[in-house]
Amino acid sequence: MPAHLFKAVAVSQLNPRQKEAVLYIDGPCLVLAGAGSGKTSVITRKIAYLIEQCEIPARNIAALTFTNKAAREMKERASKLIKGNASKGLTVSTFHNLGLNIIRREHKSLGFKPGFSIFDSEDARSLLKELMLKDGDLDSDHLDLVQHQISNWKNDLVTPERALGMAQSQGEQTIAMIYLRYNQALRAYNAVDFDDLILIPVELFQTNPDVLTRWQRKIRYLLVDEYQDTNSSQYLLVQLIVGDRGALTVVGDDDQSIYAWRGARPENMSQLKQDYPNLRVIKLEQNYRSTSRILRVANHLIANNPHEFDKALWSEMGLGDPIRVIRCKNEEAEAERIATEIITQRLQKQYKFRDFAVLYRGNHQARLLEMKLQHHQIPYKMSGGSSFFAKTEIKDVMAYLRLIVNPDDDNAFLRVINTPRRQIGTSTLEALGGYASERQISLFAALDEVGLQSRIPEKNLERLQRFAHWINQVKRNCSGSAPVDAIREMLSDIDYEGWLHQNSNTPKAAEKRMENVFYLVESLQKSLDKSANDDEDEESRIEDAIAKLVLRDLLERQEEEDLSDQVQLMTLHASKGLEFPHVFMVGMEEDLLPHRNSIEDNNIEEERRLTYVGITRAQRTLSMTLAGKRKQFGEMSETTPSRFLDELPPDDVEWEGFGEQSPEKNIAKGEETLTNLLNLFD
Repeated sequence: MPAHLFKAVAVSQLNPRQKEAVLYIDGPCLVLAGAGSGKTSVITRKIAYLIEQCEIPARNIAALTFTNKAAREMKERASKLIKGNASKGLTVSTFHNLGLNIIRREHKSLGFKPGFSIFDSEDARSLLKELMLKDGDLDSDHLDLVQHQISNWKNDLVTPERALGMAQSQGEQTIAMIYLRYNQALRAYNAVDFDDLILIPVELFQTNPDVLTRWQRKIRYLLVDEYQDTNSSQYLLVQLIVGDRGALTVVGDDDQSIYAWRGARPENMSQLKQDYPNLRVIKLEQNYRSTSRILRVANHLIANNPHEFDKALWSEMGLGDPIRVIRCKNEEAEAERIATEIITQRLQKQYKFRDFAVLYRGNHQARLLEMKLQHHQIPYKMSGGSSFFAKTEIKDVMAYLRLIVNPDDDNAFLRVINTPRRQIGTSTLEALGGYASERQISLFAALDEVGLQSRIPEKNLERLQRFAHWINQVKRNCSGSAPVDAIREMLSDIDYEGWLHQNSNTPKAAEKRMENVFYLVESLQKSLDKSANDDEDEESRIEDAIAKLVLRDLLERQEEEDLSDQVQLMTLHASKGLEFPHVFMVGMEEDLLPHRNSIEDNNIEEERRLTYVGITRAQRTLSMTLAGKRKQFGEMSETTPSRFLDELPPDDVEWEGFGEQSPEKNIAKGEETLTNLLNLFD
């Protein structure tokens, strides 16, 4: 297709700024994309343009984002735009998935055995706990603090040695020592944690120019979505891959940076200007989601934050209704008001339940809302429920799979050894653990050693060795031509279904849990089918498929969409990237939004960005509520309205319950509501 023809077709539905962002390839490009400005269209069309017009093969293009769901959607949309098989080989993945692929390909130069394990936060936590208790350095009450600090160090590319050198107090020194031992233990287990998936590739690229050159040749053009959410190590990974070629497009919005607590650095966007002086900045300011009034309120609020890049969202979707700020007597009245508003609006205007979303700062605010919605028989869905991979049965089967791939995975070994029961007691496992520690080998490897006979009674040892022999047999079966059949056979051998029936409240619950297991096995089969054409041997394919499942577990934590007719309840953080016709933002009070911790840490700017994210989720109407009194520490206390309410433009806001209105107006409003309700039954 001639260039001019492609341009006409591919960008015909785009506005001038979006077109500019798609067609600019002469250097690094920052697309400053406001909420609802069509950034996914820009990324997907740019991918199509690079493949079809610039003739860069799809296998040499990578697009990175932060969730599996976003990556899936992006890949699907890009593939639809690209003719025939030209999109084959295109990488659209999360940062962590790319990191996993790099470590898998380069495992030899990194000193890993094939089939290394990925520790999730629970695995990492139990390893840290074990180390801390063993050495008696710190009370395990400090576990969260230690885990968080180690994660921060890894995200900031701080090695254990450097952390020790930087330590300014006894406490910091102790945590740095735990970090050192924790990393050593991971290596001994042939394992990496979640943060390592970025850190290790960065360190590899910094120290091995040949490997870096190979990956730079592989990824000739890089696109990054949600750039404002990158941390230090992710920024460096991007920089290393791109090198001095400048073949880079990043898309982000510094006003929607709300993950500082996870290490995100919105300043990475201004850093780009310094690192790439020829950076082209393109602003997407036209919003396709919300009314002008909602955008005016959002722009007015966020203008109180300092800005490296100025932008103002606008829309052609009409002025729309004023924003309502409703003050209720107490938190119960607030929850009741939201429930009755939803019922009234649904009856009056024929809205669906799924048209409403209720957003809050912290999950604890949902309890009262849930009670009221249940009372009024309003169906609802809470985002952030239990993940598929957090279910006990899935964790059990995943532990078996991890052990098959990497017998040195002690966490997996301990989870499955008595699931189902094999009459192996805790004293036997303690003796095995003690012996393995002395010999500095894994629990599984210790079962092969003659010296173990002197530590464990013959009968108990026989049970352990029988288990080891069986695992080895399953491993051999999995390396054949039908690994998934071997896994099904393994589940039948241990009668896992019978075990679930013994350990579930009802037969129906047991069946449902077994269905989850079958779904997992099918996912594994699908993953293998996808990689059938790869030039890897059977064994590494099954290892790869299991590694991907583990990673999906870490990243996904159930991102499936539920399209049934339910009111959506979620935190402001969880709402990012979503949109709803009618939004309620609850708890607009000091200490809630902005949160007390942010006030104390002087981090009001991030809380303002979080409020901005909440406002820009609304398409048609936005209501903000607050309670005059709220229970704190078991007592009812007076609240203070959020400072952010003072930052809203007065002409666009209707205030209710603040006492400014005349009694006549209040009576008239009450009569109007009553009349409307009565009319419904005429």
